[in-house]
Amino acid sequence: MEMSLSRINELTIILYAICVLLYFIDFLNNNRKAKRAAFWLLSIVWLLQTIFLFVRMFETGRFPVLNVFEGLYFYTWVLVTLSLVLNRFLKAEFIIFFTNVIGFIMMAIHTFAPAQYESAAVSSQLVSELLLIHITMAILSYGAFSLSFVFSILYTIQYNLLKKKKWGKRLLRLEDLSKLDHMSYVLNVIGVPMLLLSLILGVIWAYIKVAHFQWYDAKVLGSFMVLVTYGIYLYIRIVKELQGRSVALLNIASFLVLLINFFLFGSLSRFHFWDS
Repeated sequence: MEMSLSRINELTIILYAICVLLYFIDFLNNNRKAKRAAFWLLSIVWLLQTIFLFVRMFETGRFPVLNVFEGLYFYTWVLVTLSLVLNRFLKAEFIIFFTNVIGFIMMAIHTFAPAQYESAAVSSQLVSELLLIHITMAILSYGAFSLSFVFSILYTIQYNLLKKKKWGKRLLRLEDLSKLDHMSYVLNVIGVPMLLLSLILGVIWAYIKVAHFQWYDAKVLGSFMVLVTYGIYLYIRIVKELQGRSVALLNIASFLVLLINFFLFGSLSRFHFWDS
């Protein structure tokens, strides 16, 4: 039963992560389709959480809020419920997104904290699966950033060819500037929330598994530096409404920061997120 309940929570975490990603897209671009899909995914998350609460009530014979982990889960359920109400009746994308980020953090802590499980085998397996989810999300975000980098490189090449008026087959084989710029932006919009959620899970894993976790570790600081760098890119792109070659060059520079973090800071780190 304990393993079955943990599987429900793991599925909930994955659906919740996709939900936060969609809310982030809606938050930046006022995307109605993303908001609608996020609402239905969040409804499924709420249903799974409600099933879990009723199962726990049946097991314990009481309302499950009498210890830290039970209270944490009920708190997450309340946040999800409030998010659904806000999503249904209010246009508050900023509040909904950050409410769900908090809910995701609390849900992840509840799901993977080993102290709440009686079986050491279940606890150990969940911690390993937490690392797996963290790594998978990080790689997917890096993949999105890599493709965005490629589109920015193509943008600069296309821009230079047009500026120098070098017409030819190479120019015809490239997409137009607006499409290259848009695709680069969209991939970063996908990559940033995935990296954020990956870092949240990574920090939770580090607190559980690493004996002397330190925030000033090179790998930790480098990862958050990457997040901040791409956050600046989105701020300039959306708030300042800047486009073109300067933004493409900033995106290329952001990817170089990512590479420095991946190869250099990883080697300088006292622990490595990829180790189990």
